[in-house]
Amino acid sequence: MGRAVTVATCALNQWALDFEGNLERIFRSIDIAKSKGARYRLGPELEICGYGCSDHYYESDTLLHSFQVLEKLLESPATQDIICDVGMPVLHRNVRYNCRVIFLNKKILLIRPKISLANAGNYRELRWFTPWSKARHVEEYFLPRIIQEVTGQETVPFGDAVLATKDTCLGAEICEELWAPNSPHIEMGLDGVEIFTNSSGSHHVLRKAHARVDLVNSATAKNGGIYILANQKGCDGDRLYYDGCAMISMNGETVAQGSQFSLDDVEVLVATLDLEDVRSYRAEISSRNLAASKVNPYPRVKVNFALSCPDDTAVPTCMPIQWRHHSPEEEISLGPACWLWDYLRRSKQAGFLLPLSGGIDSSATACIVYSMCHQVCLAVKNGNADVLADARRIVNDETYIPEDPREFCKRVFTTCYMASENSSQDTCHRAKLLAEQIGSYHINLNIDAAVKAVVGIFSVVTGRTPRFSVYGGSSRESLALQNVQARIRMVLAYLFAQLTLWARGMPGGLLVLGSANVDESLRGYLTKYDCSSADINPIGGISKTDLKNFIQYCIENFQLTALRSIMSAPPTAELEPLVDGQVAQTDEADMGMTYAELSIYGKLRKIAKAGPYSMFCKLINIWKEICTPREVAFKVKHFFRMYSVNRHKMTTLTPSYHAENYSPDDNRFDLRPFLYNTSWSWQFRCIDKQVNAL
Repeated sequence: MGRAVTVATCALNQWALDFEGNLERIFRSIDIAKSKGARYRLGPELEICGYGCSDHYYESDTLLHSFQVLEKLLESPATQDIICDVGMPVLHRNVRYNCRVIFLNKKILLIRPKISLANAGNYRELRWFTPWSKARHVEEYFLPRIIQEVTGQETVPFGDAVLATKDTCLGAEICEELWAPNSPHIEMGLDGVEIFTNSSGSHHVLRKAHARVDLVNSATAKNGGIYILANQKGCDGDRLYYDGCAMISMNGETVAQGSQFSLDDVEVLVATLDLEDVRSYRAEISSRNLAASKVNPYPRVKVNFALSCPDDTAVPTCMPIQWRHHSPEEEISLGPACWLWDYLRRSKQAGFLLPLSGGIDSSATACIVYSMCHQVCLAVKNGNADVLADARRIVNDETYIPEDPREFCKRVFTTCYMASENSSQDTCHRAKLLAEQIGSYHINLNIDAAVKAVVGIFSVVTGRTPRFSVYGGSSRESLALQNVQARIRMVLAYLFAQLTLWARGMPGGLLVLGSANVDESLRGYLTKYDCSSADINPIGGISKTDLKNFIQYCIENFQLTALRSIMSAPPTAELEPLVDGQVAQTDEADMGMTYAELSIYGKLRKIAKAGPYSMFCKLINIWKEICTPREVAFKVKHFFRMYSVNRHKMTTLTPSYHAENYSPDDNRFDLRPFLYNTSWSWQFRCIDKQVNAL
């Protein structure tokens, strides 16, 4: 009868403009799909060139090389007898589209352009592509000559159509279209499409995975059908980590789940499903059938091919499964760790250097690197030859096998405690103990000589010597002296990153890791060009609250007992003089607000789009049990003054792993001025008027 269809989807670790590597990974996914009996293979969005090409999409080279890769795929025996669905940019009548190219046996069946483009937050697709606005309309696309020579076709269908095989009907969605209120799968399902496909370039955000899973399952819960989702995975060249989660769903239930975080460059999911289950599910939904009788039909591209076999009575089909979600602490442990591994191996460096202060932020960063080492050892143990080859190249040893995370950490991770006369013995001890427990190569040094030399130059030139406020100096003098210490640490971090391995008789250099959290960046509680200035920052998109929970997770799961004292210590920059040998400076006192308050300000400012007045109006209700309206007004004004005074620091913020939707990253996610009128006179006057009325 032909009712059991076998389909494959995948998560690929593609890299922007790495056409050779991208092609190899696509071929591997097709080989795996075919070896498991699949007759249809779906890949991620723009997988041929890599999703994150950005302004390279403007270049004709990107289009040319994409077609050259497509030529290799079309002419290869590996792509025979399986419908292949790949993503690439296509120029049609001088307009650039984000497309799926679907082919079978050296013939292109359909080029399907994206209808709804992602253009919020980190996405800028409207900058490079135009959405296809002609619903259920197909035009002729004239193929480039290199493709014509392989396919023997001069033109192929281009537009909003579906595929009709011998046994079923397939319709494509592309990423954002699943999230749109008028998703194409609604109308396609009413028109008899039984298999929906979605090729995505969807990045990780803490606590987001369930939303994607719920959307996929709900797509077929009301309308019936099979939904197949492919996604990019890994770091393809910027701040985002694409988190896989390839999946297959039927009639509102998940039947196959891919991993969210792994070091596997190629992951393929295959499922065999019964089309009659879709048909019987739809048969009893009378409201769906009434709507289907009035639907405007899609153009159908007939395909002389079946996804099922004629005699499939005894073929076992997949059953529903329960999706397992990671906790936020697990997400922090795994996502940034995988992102760091991709960055390390693709930058061809020999490891990382981290200024380890003994505080929560730098300790959390160290734990993420340690988690990366765990993931590498686990991948090698599970037979991942790619990870083994990368690890050997990084440590410059062709016979090396990473088996112990602490031993591997010693080879690729250097930590450095940079003491000053303002540092306490407690933080020095905590940093040393943590370094011992994770296995990093640890350095202790003192920066006082460098600080005195820099301040000495100023004194020689001006004839004046600045003093800390506790010794009678002004706040301006004290802040300048703190900043000198912080900036000296940045200079030394880069010096040691470049030359530490040289001094040890080893080749290569180290990437410098930053460790400023998302809340401190939002408030601007950091020195411009201090140790927050680094090559990359794995925690720059993570809140202090989540980092504390992550530290507790590491205590329990990695048995890092050194973290207990770090957790209990008050956060401090240790830039002001000690009082009786003890730290007198704390972060929250310096900032004039708590980290918990900062998270609330950040979410209201970015996610709720609240300016000073709207934030005040929301907080007088949220905090009505703990603050008077006048106190709320003071807090809101203080936050916006500090935020706007320090906004210029975001223009030089170290590239950070994107994990929170209230990130203040000025690069492209949070686009705002960096020179404000910091008095906010009109806005604050509106607040004062309400305070007086209340």
